[in-house]
Amino acid sequence: MSELQELGHRPDVRRPRIGFLGVGWIGLNRMEAMLAGSAIDACAIVEPNPEMQKAALKRTPQAEIVGSLEKLLALSPDGIVIATPSALHAEQSIAALEAGVAVFCQKPLGRNAGEVKAVLEAARRNDRLLGVDLSYRFTAGMEQIRDLVRENVIGKIYAAELVFHNAYGPDKAWFYDPAQSGGGCVIDLGVHLVDLLLWTLDFPIATNIYSQLFAQGEKLLNCLSKVEDYAVATIELENGLAARLACSWRLHAGCDAVISVTFQGTEGSLAFSNVNGSFYDFTAELRRGTQSEVLTIPPDAWGGRAAVDWANRLAVSNRFDPQADELLKVAEVLDRIYAGS
Repeated sequence: MSELQELGHRPDVRRPRIGFLGVGWIGLNRMEAMLAGSAIDACAIVEPNPEMQKAALKRTPQAEIVGSLEKLLALSPDGIVIATPSALHAEQSIAALEAGVAVFCQKPLGRNAGEVKAVLEAARRNDRLLGVDLSYRFTAGMEQIRDLVRENVIGKIYAAELVFHNAYGPDKAWFYDPAQSGGGCVIDLGVHLVDLLLWTLDFPIATNIYSQLFAQGEKLLNCLSKVEDYAVATIELENGLAARLACSWRLHAGCDAVISVTFQGTEGSLAFSNVNGSFYDFTAELRRGTQSEVLTIPPDAWGGRAAVDWANRLAVSNRFDPQADELLKVAEVLDRIYAGS
């Protein structure tokens, strides 16, 4: 366990006071992870659904239910966790940062690179910590793969294949309205794939991007009128690597989900993939020729690690972390996938 992971258990480090803006399934899950790690004190909750209010208060009965973001910020929390519809993320993040409050936001931080840039500028201007729930970085498998890539274990990496197919698709109407969501499966699922590609390789520049988007089996020519439910993209990086990305909602996958990230090198390959269609269980392997070495296996309770990591960093310092600039690089690639070039 790293020093940062241990901070929540140290009596000499003050636990940050955190407000929660939205405690639906994902917001409640992140709250539980942060409370379980003794990383925070939950001071306030904004949630319109009475049942979700009750569920949250069972976990943290001392928290106050308040009616708006403004009332939450009036309580002067150290930070807030935002788990609301995507259209609200940038505006709510900026409001909190302008109030001097650190932010941990669900992905996507913004519906496009312009919104992400505006949030980053607010974080930098007000010198406040900003984090986004790019949770797959914190799986044991991807952490090992990134380390091995940096150690040059598989030689020169020349290709990558990244897949995220969700056989169900979202169950809330706003996901299917491009004005509210910013897009379909690319901004919902592809954001994780683009982030893992760039993060693993230390954020090289994307030189060329070609993509095709589909909606209900038809090529999507106007992303402003409808969201895509299937997308494929080829991303060429400045280091010469070629990446192929595919993501979808409601694909006939034969299982709940197909999730994988594979890096091909001159001396081997590294593969991260879900087990038996699971959204939560993953293995990682090092492959050479016809042989493979298992690096990680389930169980791995990775879901809330990004939130706990942010809370532990906040306990040390609430100041802006320049690594947040990586968020804009991911958003810019997503914009280019939507543009098709």
